[in-house]
Amino acid sequence: MNKNAIVPENDAARIDERAPTHLPGSGTNGVAHVPSTLDRVPVRGLDYSVRRWGRADAPALFLLHGWMDSSPTFQFVVDALRQDWQLIAPDWRGFGGSTWLGQGYWFPDYYADLEVLLDHYAPGQAVRLVGHSMGAAVAGVYAGLRPARVAQLVMMDFLGLKPPPDAASPQLLRKWLDAHAQPPRLPVHEDPAALARRLQTVNPRLSAARAAFLARHVGRVGADGRVEMACDPWHKVPSPFVYRIEDVMACWRQVTAPALMLFAEHGYVNERFATEPEALRQRLACFADHRVLTIADAGHNLQHDQPEAVAAALEAFLQRD
Repeated sequence: MNKNAIVPENDAARIDERAPTHLPGSGTNGVAHVPSTLDRVPVRGLDYSVRRWGRADAPALFLLHGWMDSSPTFQFVVDALRQDWQLIAPDWRGFGGSTWLGQGYWFPDYYADLEVLLDHYAPGQAVRLVGHSMGAAVAGVYAGLRPARVAQLVMMDFLGLKPPPDAASPQLLRKWLDAHAQPPRLPVHEDPAALARRLQTVNPRLSAARAAFLARHVGRVGADGRVEMACDPWHKVPSPFVYRIEDVMACWRQVTAPALMLFAEHGYVNERFATEPEALRQRLACFADHRVLTIADAGHNLQHDQPEAVAAALEAFLQRD
């Protein structure tokens, strides 16, 4: 999950391979992946890449990815769903195939971008939002800003950040200025197989097949064949502003939609609040109608670790039209 700012590059930096129009081939359990298509949608002066699975006339479900990620992250969950859905997953600005700015990103822009996307795909309708990590941060606040616009909300392994104890405006602003003097870079890997191995090192629960899939579809291949994550490096620059959980909680208190908090047994939320149960209780209490479900044997990227359990939890909670 990111801080308050993030950034994409100019259009010249975007490469088509970052956002394939179709995800073919064998699934991770020997079953063919559900194919997806890409839409190009103008959003507030940017070119958004939006991945869709399923029939256009099926009930719509919006899938919002997290920080340093992109829309293919939901493929394994999509494969595991048993009911017909129209699944709509944008690449946020600065991620995947959407426009990269090459400078700082600001969270209010994500709320405004989401509103344009909802107006495009579900005009005048109350929608179902499923967000992971940063995507959950966007979905949760948006559901409070536009409560009539959100019918159901799922927040996957996120319930607010914890500001570092030494966070102070002068220090954060200096770091932000320093980043402009030396623009950030992302690690580069020799080939997709090297990126896949790195993904497994970071997440030991990730199978070799799933790691290979992610390396192909959330990576960016350069002209020299080397690979990096398809994310603007500016997303790595810390926000110049102090994170205020009080502001976020004030938005959560305006949420009227039923909310499912889908935590991972070994994920961010359980680690973050292991010694602060009262802080967890206070945050959950902001949501008037909420339930909590923990996915066993899963880390923060529960959509990769236990996609079948995540899919079953979503379909048990979400109500269809």
